[in-house]
Amino acid sequence: MVKICCIGAGYVGGPTMAVIALKCPEIEVAVVDISTPRISAWNSDHLPIYEPGLDDVVKQCRGKNLFFSTDVEKHVAEADIVFVSVNTPTKTQGLGAGKAADLTYWESAARMIADVSKILCTNLWSAELSKLAANAFLAQRISSVNAMSALCEATGADVSQVSHSIGTDSRIGPKFLNASVGFGGSCFQKDILNLVYICECNGLPEVANYWKQVIKVNDYQKNRFVNRVVSSMFNTVSGKKIAILGFAFKKDTGDTRETPAIDVCKGLLGDKAKLSIYDPQVSEDQILRDLAMKKFDWDHPAHLQPLSPTSNKQQISVVWDAYEAIKDAHGICIMTEWDEFKNLDYKKVYDNMQKPAFVFDGRNVVDVKKLREIGFIVYSIGKPLDAWLKDMPAVA
Repeated sequence: MVKICCIGAGYVGGPTMAVIALKCPEIEVAVVDISTPRISAWNSDHLPIYEPGLDDVVKQCRGKNLFFSTDVEKHVAEADIVFVSVNTPTKTQGLGAGKAADLTYWESAARMIADVSKILCTNLWSAELSKLAANAFLAQRISSVNAMSALCEATGADVSQVSHSIGTDSRIGPKFLNASVGFGGSCFQKDILNLVYICECNGLPEVANYWKQVIKVNDYQKNRFVNRVVSSMFNTVSGKKIAILGFAFKKDTGDTRETPAIDVCKGLLGDKAKLSIYDPQVSEDQILRDLAMKKFDWDHPAHLQPLSPTSNKQQISVVWDAYEAIKDAHGICIMTEWDEFKNLDYKKVYDNMQKPAFVFDGRNVVDVKKLREIGFIVYSIGKPLDAWLKDMPAVA
């Protein structure tokens, strides 16, 4: 029987290996990690990660051809194929801090593999740059369509129509062309920053600046969203309740790494807003930790992350029902495209909000026309502006 071992039982390693085990019952799959609590969770009824259907997949395969273990060396030595899915966070100190990848965990895994396995060597830089370029190109597409969304708002165009039009060109294609409040996740920004660092180290400042711009546009999109919220609500959100619907970086996951919701929430908290946050798969502890954490600290081990609560905690409440989050709110910010946010009873929502009632759709999931007919003032990224918003500055 072919044996696969994956080092790292996180958001990538665990689910990926579970699906491989499901689709390839003739292959034995072992997921290993040095974290005993994480492996214990994978072997329990309460998995450490949420993805739709993941519970069923793991329960179907676990103990048959899918195993979770802390005995790393044993399973690596027995494996025919080894996957490495450990964190490569951005360095927070030392040479290259804020850009270069911290390869501590990856190097540790590689050295251990070298001690117990035979390695087939390939061109090192080709392998490294292929991985970084793949994520950089995907992030570039998102920043490109988000840049177009700003122009669409200024001209009255509809970014969804523009995306559909250019997506019909087979040279471009339709994927990764949905305008939003910005990209998140564990890899896009991190890999681009590492690419920038490598370019600078190799004397290519023009190339480095090109890739920096992808991140600058992403930051601009988040800042633009916050500015739109504040300027639309009479140029202040101080003391006003804002409902934050969604905190994960995308739907169908509890992953909050680099989620745009963090920067948006921090921007609103900076203007003294009161936030009521709801996400069906993100815990209160995780949300408060994310809002207290310094940039780049999220991808390091828990014992190296800050433990002190956010100084803005009195401005934040985390609830477990969308309608509770919305009750008596002045405005709603949709930060994650969870399906349930498309299907809310928006007449009920409107009746339970302060007036005027604002909806700021950071994922373009609501029916703008229907909500305006109910009485909402609606901002949807890259869409023709509400009459109210046309008279308001784009920057607070």
